[in-house]
Amino acid sequence: MSCFEEKEGCLILNVRVIPRASKDSIQGLMGDALKVRIQAPPVEGKANAYLVKFLSKHWKIPRGNIEILSGETGRNKRIRITAPTAELRKELLSFGEG
Repeated sequence: MSCFEEKEGCLILNVRVIPRASKDSIQGLMGDALKVRIQAPPVEGKANAYLVKFLSKHWKIPRGNIEILSGETGRNKRIRITAPTAELRKELLSFGEG
């Protein structure tokens, strides 16, 4: 199963967020979503902002290129990444192989 699809030069990514984790990390696939652990609590949008910041830093892409399309109040989210890098695609594809 793939956790992402490509549409009009953008990448649409399914993410399962685990808030209040002991450390930030991308854990691999959980069904058809990428499992991401973050330290931020799910309070008043802090986890969403932290998630965007973490993914931006992890994949070395501008925060403005990451947008939460749906799931702002839940753990399952759909994220649009504009102008994704080859490294990002390669990492996402590597999760599908495991």
